[in-house]
Amino acid sequence: MKEITYLQAINDTLREEMERDKHVILMGEDIAAFEGIYKATKGLLKKFGSERVRDTPISENAIIGAAIGAALIGFRPVAEIMGMDFLNECADQLINHLPKIHFMSGGKLKMPVTIRCHYGTGENLGAQHTQFFPAFYMNIPGLNIALPSTPYDAKGLLKTSIRGNNPTLFLETPDFYNMKGPVPIEDYTVPFGEARIVKDGDDVVIVAISLTIPMAISAANKLQDMGISVMIIDPRTLSPLDKGTIIKAVKKTGRILISSVDCKTGGVGAEISAIVAEEAIDYLDAPVIRIATPDIPSPFTHSLLDQYMPTEQKIIDAIKKMTT
Repeated sequence: MKEITYLQAINDTLREEMERDKHVILMGEDIAAFEGIYKATKGLLKKFGSERVRDTPISENAIIGAAIGAALIGFRPVAEIMGMDFLNECADQLINHLPKIHFMSGGKLKMPVTIRCHYGTGENLGAQHTQFFPAFYMNIPGLNIALPSTPYDAKGLLKTSIRGNNPTLFLETPDFYNMKGPVPIEDYTVPFGEARIVKDGDDVVIVAISLTIPMAISAANKLQDMGISVMIIDPRTLSPLDKGTIIKAVKKTGRILISSVDCKTGGVGAEISAIVAEEAIDYLDAPVIRIATPDIPSPFTHSLLDQYMPTEQKIIDAIKKMTT
């Protein structure tokens, strides 16, 4: 094992997969000469050249369209969209073409496209640069959604995505980029659809999504001191979603809280709540609780952001209420 940052895990994976398979290519805004706004593609232009590491125009629709075309002739493109907010700009290619080609061709055409993008929820970047809306894409059949929360998962899930034959939306948060963690030196992958049990517990389960995982861990440690045993599940991927692990945890604990930084209405928490209601409602000892952002655009000022965002304290207060 070696200790590296989440960002280094991304960079290492891109380099290793490009070394392993000459069909892996990168494209996106400022990823070549500038090496990406967070330097995720550092050194790759120099090593692999401009044929495989391509700067693109500021046109998200063109980026995903080019990635689709490249995949159809045998490449494995990794396209970077600079922020999740800008996925809206490539909606036609991303929603109407990319996830449907394999199905509409009767399985004859493969679509091994990975789309890397980050989201900045909780940063004072304004309402148009801080959005997180993965549930929107959970409603698109044929599109995988990966949300790694550790360097280990960042590397393993990205390798799975690049080597797979279906399109994947690979969502990162810059809040994790400097996080360090153990990563195997040898090659490995992390399968889609298998959740990670971050912490075991008996009284309540938290299904924590991406940015809220550190909040959940801190909250669980404090609740432990209060005599409340908390299990934490990181789904890792939302499509496919590991329903089995979530249902098993609900049956064990009788209580579930879902934490995420997307809007509460129609969000990830709403979908998981519906699954629990359909498959494990008889095991619940308390109503399902969702900790999410309110249904308003993200504010700019730090004072309002503190009220807008899910927090460790909000998780603690909700679990104390549901266990008393």
